[in-house]
Amino acid sequence: MNIMPFRRRHLRVLAIAALSAVPFVALIAFVARAQQPPPPPPPPETTAPAESATPPSTKNKQHVDEFLIRGTVFNDKALSLPGAQLHIKRAGDKKHHWNTYTNSRGEFAIRVPPGSDYEVLVQSKGFADAVQQVDAKNGLSEEDMVFRMDLAPGKKK
Repeated sequence: MNIMPFRRRHLRVLAIAALSAVPFVALIAFVARAQQPPPPPPPPETTAPAESATPPSTKNKQHVDEFLIRGTVFNDKALSLPGAQLHIKRAGDKKHHWNTYTNSRGEFAIRVPPGSDYEVLVQSKGFADAVQQVDAKNGLSEEDMVFRMDLAPGKKK
């Protein structure tokens, strides 16, 4: 008796049985899903929520009630001057209320309340102080400035 043909036939039967079982398992899964209850309906629409008592977020605050003073500070050789200190005060005041420094490109920007005249003082080591006036009551929302610093008296070029 030849055993080899029996094994081949046996393998064919097992392969056919396995392949026919795959659609049967899929059918059982489909029927099981069909028997599950449907999801609950969405809640009924309600009226618009009342305004909350919390103030709006200041993260996206627009600076509509502020005046922007910005500009660039240059040294005596017309190169940008990083690290220069700026002091801003209202014209006529003795005390400076706002302070800032120029960035690595010699630029600065600071916001102040509109409706006044301001005095901007720029100081940097080795240079004479520079002062300019800003009119923040002219109806505009910003002022661009340029400062050219001169060497302090007694300093060599």
